[in-house]
Amino acid sequence: MQTDPDQSIVQRCYAVIYTPSRRRKRFPENCVHPVANAEEALATAAEQIDCHAAEVMGPSRSSEGFRLYYLLRWL
Repeated sequence: MQTDPDQSIVQRCYAVIYTPSRRRKRFPENCVHPVANAEEALATAAEQIDCHAAEVMGPSRSSEGFRLYYLLRWL
């Protein structure tokens, strides 16, 4: 039986998320840029328009086949 290669890659990390508002709780992979730590996320987000630092969980495959990151908290 084949194993799903995406099954074991879901992990907690810090990231910079490109989004005009902070209302959503999940984001497609192309809007999320994982970084090494919270300080780097905050510094990178401060330099860009509509980018926000966050702690996320992912990527996870959705039922529609997209890879999503789930928001844990905004920094």
